Amino acid sequence: MATSELDDSGADPFDAIVDAPFDSALSERYLVYALSTITARSLPDLRDGLKPVHRRLLWAMRQLKLDPNSAFKKSARVVGDVIGKYHPHGDASVYDAMVRLAQDFALRYPLVEGQGNFGNIDGDNAAAYRYTEARLTKTALRLMEGLDEGTVDFIPTYNGEEQEPEIFPGLFPNLLANGASGIAVGMATNIPSHNVAEIVDATLEVIDNPHVEHARLMELFKGPDFATGGVVPESAETISAAYETGRGSFRVRGRFHAVEADKAEDREAGIERLGGGQWQLVVSEIPYQVQKGKLIEQIAQLIADKKLPILEDVRDESDEKIRLVLVPRSRNVDPELLKESLYKLTDLETRFGLNLNVLDATRTPMVMGLKELLTNWIASQIDILQRRSRHRLEQIARRLELVEGYIIAFLNLDRVIEIIRYEDDPKAVMMAEFSLTDRQAEAILNMRLRSLRKLEEMQLRQERDELLKEQEELNKLLDSPARQRTRLKRDLNALRKDYGEDTALGARRTTIAEAAPAVEFSMDAMIEKAPITVILSQKGWIRGATGHVPLDQEWKFKEGDGPAFVLHAQTTDKLLLAADDGRFFTLGADKLPGARGFGEPVRNTLDIDAEAQIVAVIVHRPGQRLLLAATTGKGFAATTDDLLAETRKGRQVVNLKDKAKLAVARPIPESHDHVAVVGDNRKLVVFNLEELPDLAKGQGVKLQNYRDGGLSDATTFKLENGLSWAMGGKGERTRTETEMWQWKVARGGAGRLPPQGFPRDNRF
Repeated sequence: MATSELDDSGADPFDAIVDAPFDSALSERYLVYALSTITARSLPDLRDGLKPVHRRLLWAMRQLKLDPNSAFKKSARVVGDVIGKYHPHGDASVYDAMVRLAQDFALRYPLVEGQGNFGNIDGDNAAAYRYTEARLTKTALRLMEGLDEGTVDFIPTYNGEEQEPEIFPGLFPNLLANGASGIAVGMATNIPSHNVAEIVDATLEVIDNPHVEHARLMELFKGPDFATGGVVPESAETISAAYETGRGSFRVRGRFHAVEADKAEDREAGIERLGGGQWQLVVSEIPYQVQKGKLIEQIAQLIADKKLPILEDVRDESDEKIRLVLVPRSRNVDPELLKESLYKLTDLETRFGLNLNVLDATRTPMVMGLKELLTNWIASQIDILQRRSRHRLEQIARRLELVEGYIIAFLNLDRVIEIIRYEDDPKAVMMAEFSLTDRQAEAILNMRLRSLRKLEEMQLRQERDELLKEQEELNKLLDSPARQRTRLKRDLNALRKDYGEDTALGARRTTIAEAAPAVEFSMDAMIEKAPITVILSQKGWIRGATGHVPLDQEWKFKEGDGPAFVLHAQTTDKLLLAADDGRFFTLGADKLPGARGFGEPVRNTLDIDAEAQIVAVIVHRPGQRLLLAATTGKGFAATTDDLLAETRKGRQVVNLKDKAKLAVARPIPESHDHVAVVGDNRKLVVFNLEELPDLAKGQGVKLQNYRDGGLSDATTFKLENGLSWAMGGKGERTRTETEMWQWKVARGGAGRLPPQGFPRDNRF
């Protein structure tokens, strides 16, 4: 083997190759990656509510001494320290995390105070990190309180050069207070922010009564309290059920509130009266994580697309406070209908999915209910309290040792001075003569001469008494779980005072109130009713002329085209278009292009087959029956309600075989009681309408029997009035044949030749 093929140790690198099944090797490596993502990136720790990147950011800022009373430092300095010492990831991701910690519309209780452009609720990004500056907030300091008191373990950083805290020990309940969201591998978390005062109240209840019922907790802990305020219009039962299991969802709405309105009810409803009966709606808060700029774009697009015709305009009059003004089309618009339509069509109402998935004290991911979450957090705070007490006891013991040594030195001051002056090894002599420890002797030797005042001895005795008393108190605390709970309650009550409902930061922002039953919302209600004339050409070009113009009026068409259907309707009507392939299509009369040009091809809006021809255009009337007949001579009756199609693909109603076509789609007036059918063979048959079945879909039944050819036309009429048809020629004469008994047979007969004067085209 050539020397170049060996590594530095002289071994063959190919010997290190392990022969293993690919699937198991891949799954093992993927499992390691998945666990790393879950435990060290995406899910927050239950104890301090932070992900590693946020914890490292705050720790780096603490190391830079960026407390609330110090000067700001460039964000670039902070980001540099974080990615260099603690978090080996991209600077953009770290800066984005830092920006979020500083945004008061993203975090309920911001942990970073920013100076400069840190983005806004419109959706604009923050300035680059070389321009912005930052420091910690008082809340962040509360979260890190006790880091120097032995309360948590410190772990090596990724390169082993530095140390970082495993968690933050502060009493601030950050997990619930600020919430968290993250997507790991195979699991995710989504926790809203909550009100600190309510969290503390619920925690105190759990401390006092570990077996407390969930319902009692929810009386104290109302639900989410978002940074952007808004309204949660869910019932208490819905919210309670979500927090009991740790999974659920609830709606979040923007708030309508008009500060300048004269009447209290108008203020609460967000209605500003402008005089003359005119009014406008004012939005003062928007749902959490909704960008104001995109919300305005959404509403403006609805107006442009005429999907919200009861809304005239939207204006952004925001300064530091949000103020969106919505102008209705007319003063007669129902404000509640406008609100409901905005909730349904825009992000003025969103849904927040609750998923209380966190890492517990053993770094195991699990979904917890509210009570379990609080119980675990209390346990972690009790553990931190014990560790702080033990650490303080160690400090007291070390200090007492020195104080006792100093007191011995003062009691024997002349002899101590003599030993120091004349002995070659004063330390050993003092240790032997006064039974001192090494630390005590070293401390005495290091004393300054100015400490040898009589006053100092009194202070030392006082300090010893105080230390002994504190030591006794701490030992009692460690020996008594009840005392530990009492201490925790005392500290929580102190925290609550700083974040109470009467403070600017602690006042609840989100209103939780079950909404009144929604106003019945329908897009049809949005359409302003107006008469139109519908014109459909032979080649499928459709348009709508304003008003009911004469149906025989001449219209302009493209060359080679001509009229096929002209009918009167209202803009609120739905048009049913029947194609000869048996499909029915629905078109809103308000969506028709104007009649100034040639209109638009109907196939631009509806997916009508290129080979299919439109055989009928019918204005939908609820409950109206139609006579449907195919060229095969089969047919049935259908109700227009069953023929409406939601999509542009339409609805297959008449099933046809081979080359059969739908020939007739004609409304059946309520007074009609008989059906008349004529075939290509010019034979006419009349039968009772009762013999025609009502179907929603199908082939139907045999209406007339043919030896050759097929069905030409079919209609309905009232027998006692007779059958009428248009006469030929220029006049609009009609002929009515009242003696129809000789053509009346059972359905499916062959029939006989029609009365004299029946049209040559075999059409009624």
